Amino acid sequence: LAPHEPVSQYRHNGYEDNADAHLKRQIMGREVVVAITDGRLDFGTWEQVFYGEFDGRRKKRVLIKIIGE
Repeated sequence: LAPHEPVSQYRHNGYEDNADAHLKRQIMGREVVVAITDGRLDFGTWEQVFYGEFDGRRKKRVLIKIIGE
């Protein structure tokens, strides 16, 4: 769906060469909601937070919102 190469087959390749990264992010999603119980992350047996970087080493910003009591 989103091959990294060859970029020559794309008509709109005059900009940044990262369309594959954008499509992968759309598939993976970009947000996660986790529960905190008694001050600890409340994961199930097979749950974890996964971060995938598809667009190289750029400066990133992480936003954490705490909602509740």
